[in-house]
Amino acid sequence: VQLVESGGGLVQAGGSLRLSCAASEFYFENYAIAWFRQAPGQEREGISVIRSTDGTTAYADSVKDRFITSIDRAKKTVFLQMNNLRPVDTGRYYCAALLFLGGGTPSLIPILSRHPAEFDYWGQGTQVTVSS
Repeated sequence: VQLVESGGGLVQAGGSLRLSCAASEFYFENYAIAWFRQAPGQEREGISVIRSTDGTTAYADSVKDRFITSIDRAKKTVFLQMNNLRPVDTGRYYCAALLFLGGGTPSLIPILSRHPAEFDYWGQGTQVTVSS
């Protein structure tokens, strides 16, 4: 099983990046795919999550209205469109998958606070650097 992130890079404040999380070798249905980020010296922060079954999403307040997560089920790929980037968005971005049979957005939000060890799969991450 693999999750592979891509799309990171260096961007100026106010710019945009689109991250991808490609999944392979596992049954993609009934998973919640979350994006986390971690800045040096900081704890890992859950920022978005999408349910693979129907594309229902939830976001952390820190990225709401700037970031959008989406899914291409045929390609088993989850995307994170990041707009209006800020220097505080700098960090390593990871995607993670959690088997999830729950309901809509209210049940997805707590996933952002789950301990990393609770997730079934993790990618290696991609670095995002936002310059001021």
